[in-house]
Amino acid sequence: MDDELLQLQKQFEYAQQAKSSIRLSERNVVELVQKLHELHIIDFDLLHTVSGKEYITPEQLRHEILTEIKKVGRVSLIDLADITGVDLYHVEKQAEQVVSGDPGLTLIQGEIISQSYWDSVAEEINERLQECSQLALAELAAQLQISSELVTSVLEPRLGTMVKGRLEGGQLYTPAYVARVGAMVRGAARGITVPINLSALWSTLQKLLLEMDGATGVAVEGSFFQSLFNGLVKEGEVLGSVRAGAHWTPTVFAIAQRECIDSFFSQNSFISYDALHKLGISQPVQFLQSRYPEGKHLVTVFVHPAMIEILDAATEDAVERGSWIDSLSVLPASFGSQDASKILSLCPSVQSALKANKALILGESYVFSNGFVKDVYDRVEKEVESFGLSGSSGIMPSDDSYLIKEAKVGQDTNRSSEASETSSESGHKNVLEKGPKKKRGKSGGNVKSGATESGADDTEYIPTKSKKNQKRGKDTPPSQVSDSKPGAKKDGGKLQEGNLNVPSEEWVIQKIMMLNPDFEEQGIDDPKTILRPLASYMRPMLINYLKEKRKALFTENAEKMKLLLDNLQKKLDESFLNMQLYEKALDLFEDDQSTSVLMHRHLLRTTAAALVDTLFLNLDMHNKLKNGIEVQELQNSGSVSLSSTERTAFAKSFPGPLSKRALAVIEALEGKQVETFMSAFKELAEESGLLLKKLDKKLERTLLHSYRKDLTSQVSAETDPVSLLAKVVSLLYVQVHNKALQAPGRAISVAVSRLKDKMDDSAYKVLTDYQTATVTLLALMSAATGDEQDCSSDRILSKREHLENLMPALKGLVLGSSQS
Repeated sequence: MDDELLQLQKQFEYAQQAKSSIRLSERNVVELVQKLHELHIIDFDLLHTVSGKEYITPEQLRHEILTEIKKVGRVSLIDLADITGVDLYHVEKQAEQVVSGDPGLTLIQGEIISQSYWDSVAEEINERLQECSQLALAELAAQLQISSELVTSVLEPRLGTMVKGRLEGGQLYTPAYVARVGAMVRGAARGITVPINLSALWSTLQKLLLEMDGATGVAVEGSFFQSLFNGLVKEGEVLGSVRAGAHWTPTVFAIAQRECIDSFFSQNSFISYDALHKLGISQPVQFLQSRYPEGKHLVTVFVHPAMIEILDAATEDAVERGSWIDSLSVLPASFGSQDASKILSLCPSVQSALKANKALILGESYVFSNGFVKDVYDRVEKEVESFGLSGSSGIMPSDDSYLIKEAKVGQDTNRSSEASETSSESGHKNVLEKGPKKKRGKSGGNVKSGATESGADDTEYIPTKSKKNQKRGKDTPPSQVSDSKPGAKKDGGKLQEGNLNVPSEEWVIQKIMMLNPDFEEQGIDDPKTILRPLASYMRPMLINYLKEKRKALFTENAEKMKLLLDNLQKKLDESFLNMQLYEKALDLFEDDQSTSVLMHRHLLRTTAAALVDTLFLNLDMHNKLKNGIEVQELQNSGSVSLSSTERTAFAKSFPGPLSKRALAVIEALEGKQVETFMSAFKELAEESGLLLKKLDKKLERTLLHSYRKDLTSQVSAETDPVSLLAKVVSLLYVQVHNKALQAPGRAISVAVSRLKDKMDDSAYKVLTDYQTATVTLLALMSAATGDEQDCSSDRILSKREHLENLMPALKGLVLGSSQS
């Protein structure tokens, strides 16, 4: 049989070496192979090479791939494509089949690697590790041109067998190196006696290792130290506790910490949270509650029940004695006011006293018995009466409409029908007009009805600033109408604190100290710290007491307010009509500027000033009555003369818009134009809600008639020769110009000269002679001083006798014409 095979082999070899007489081209060969493949004579796959001149079967390709792998144990697919000359696609496809058929091969990142290759790599790594004691995986991955994760996956199953070392934090360490570093960690951990952050300890050990290993050393990760440390703690080689994985508290410190806390708490019956923070306990409340379940936690300290019992006994004694106590004086100095407040809430006697209304806790730490507080309050209440109810206490004005306008509206018709009154400069009063009395209007009548009735007497009132504020319902009582104004209160008796002269907290403190000197006698550094909570508690009660007293007094003052408004309106009717009458006489001197200024100033300083003083005084009294202040005198306010400073003080005390108008009136009063004053005064009256009568022709005739009659009686009864001249001149102006002249002494000569063309020569000569004699007499009286007084007295008496002789002629001059 063997011989036959050998014979066949030789024949086959001969046939192969024999040269054919027929040669086929490459194209014919390709077509021939394709034909054989179509006829299924070749029934297996054929792969073209990259050159296109060769065919290779998949089995041959897989064989060549395995051959290349066996050479070095690791080959790249790209290299296999170059070696076999087959397209990369076919190489990848066949490589997957090769790897799937052999469990010792792996296809990773385009490379086929055998387990023998990894074993050889592991042996090399182990040799290097034993030489260097530590290796970095990143360095190995760079050398092997693979990822660090792949190196880790290869080394982990071989650690302890082929690789004698420990893998930690991306580093390989030999057992000896691990033991060396573990010893360092053990020594450092055992040497620590206070809590420490482990990361700081690892940083110190890293620096130490770098100094020991020099330039050849590799930086050790903190996780390696942490892993060794966790192992030591688990094995019990170092004693302590780790919190949050990074904070180490040695057992020796924890023992000393607990002993310190136990010692302080047992001796003092309390301990502050700050002390525990300093000892390194971040959650002192939880720590203390778990260690001392019977204790009570406050805001800043933790106390033993014994401390509560001590305070409870002290406060109970103070309440029973009807006294007070500062709980902070019983408690240690480290207790705050909030701690005192909370511990008082834990005292049984204090809580029972509070429920029984026997005690009060003020200012968080002060405990006062109700009896003590009541005694102090009663005494302060007596003091506050004089403070809040005196008329001179500087009560703030109300923000409501300054006057109750409607209290007068229902009586306007009465005033329009009654005889009006006026007065001359000397203050004498006469009836303005007479006529049948009208029926009284209803007290609830509105302004429109009052104006209608006053119009029947041809009396025109200057309207107030807003009809809206004047109108009210027919049946609305006058006391409620002022409340229709925006900002008014529904109840006139309700007083705001801002409208009361309420005592300040400092005032109450001073009164308590004055009435209870025991606070200062006890040697307290600052009694106000104790009295301030007491004053804060008592002040609202004092304010309510003042409000009630003020409300009661306000009710009593209602009738007085009504009477005051009636009297004020009458005074304004008289004075303002006189002012308008006197103003008309100023037109006679408009051509003489200097004399005109004298006339204006004189009228402003006399009649206008009296008008303003009357209004200011009555507004102030109304304000006091409205705010519940008792006012004794309601009459004779018109006889009081105010200085400029006093007027300004009154004006500034009035509420906002009214104060502005009042200051404008004062400014006009000190000016030189009556017209400006009249305009400012009308605005003030309008703001106050008062009605001003306008001087019409009928009223002017009536007033002039009354004025002339009054002057005639005064001239007839006058006995003073000096005073007679001014009254005669005024009466002459009424007779000649039909004007009521109010002239100062400095302007009498000019006034006399203006009458020259209006009188016959003989009458005018009597007047001028009398005026010259009067001037001479006044000059002698002003010049009479010192040694010349006796001589001057004779001359003065002589001149006075001369004037007295001329008086009948002068009186006959005006009385005769007046009678005619």
